[in-house]
Amino acid sequence: MAAVNNRQILLASRPRGEPTLDNFRLVEAQVAEPGPQQVLLRTVYLSLDPYMRGRMNAGDSYAKPVEVGQVMEGRSVCEVVKSNVPSYKTGDIVLAETGWQTFSLSDGTQLQKVDAALGPISYALGVLGMPGLTAYTGLLNIGKPQAGETLVVAAASGAVGSLVGQIAKIKGCRTIGIAGGEKKCRFVSGELGFDACLDHRQPDLAKRLQAACPNGIDIYFESVGGAVFDSVLPLCNNFARIPVCGLIAHYNATELPAGPNRVPLVMQNILVKRLTFRGFIVSDFASQLSDFMADMSAWLREGRVKYREDITDGLENAPRELLGLLKGENFGKKIVRVGPEHRV
Repeated sequence: MAAVNNRQILLASRPRGEPTLDNFRLVEAQVAEPGPQQVLLRTVYLSLDPYMRGRMNAGDSYAKPVEVGQVMEGRSVCEVVKSNVPSYKTGDIVLAETGWQTFSLSDGTQLQKVDAALGPISYALGVLGMPGLTAYTGLLNIGKPQAGETLVVAAASGAVGSLVGQIAKIKGCRTIGIAGGEKKCRFVSGELGFDACLDHRQPDLAKRLQAACPNGIDIYFESVGGAVFDSVLPLCNNFARIPVCGLIAHYNATELPAGPNRVPLVMQNILVKRLTFRGFIVSDFASQLSDFMADMSAWLREGRVKYREDITDGLENAPRELLGLLKGENFGKKIVRVGPEHRV
């Protein structure tokens, strides 16, 4: 391999509230040579996901935070450049937890080979990866969709929400999406085949949602919180199920929201309507990966699931694109193309 530096994006400081570009720092370092039982990886595609905002904070969570001065955390699709691990050879395409950098080392234990026969290799970061598994397992295990029920999902044009709604349609549900902007709503109701999609930026969301759900809501797949949740809660039917995989509207909060304490109202609804709220992390259902891959790859092949990617070139643009993702500026699964799929 010709001499080349490893470009890395570090967490420069912890944000207070909304992150800024100053919280990141681009540096260069030498590319390390793989030692015994190590492989050298070259990043091709880097996934950007809302959970990364939480990793920028200190404090207890379901995963360790990124330390200040360390490479930002992230999952990527990589090419094996050199290998001292018998099960991997030069040119293999793998899924890895590399962080935001152009090259990385691995002992091979956490790598997964990417099957290019199932679709573009970038799909391993989305529809055939963590977001897809999140949608599939959260909906089927917690949402438990039944034919004829009504499902509502926010961020409906995004990597998880778009798949939640399409799987719900496959299971026979009436599916209502909520998204930001007319263009996204047209895509959701047209291209993806949802029964309706509401623009949360327009006024009277609660009234429009009530009109779109005349029989109430049986499943609400939660990843947003905020005003969307406020509109959904009164419409939940008895025994409605609410899988919770994220709360992006609150990720930048530095204190509790002003106003009256709404916890008693939420708890009253949980009691009277016998609602099921369950937070989950995708790793909770890791044992279902093979079922997910079989079903999702078949749905893609049959044209029953459609998928959109939002790809930006250049590792240096990852901080800007993450900030945009947290504001809903992406249109589809957000990916940064760090390098070509194969070395030239």
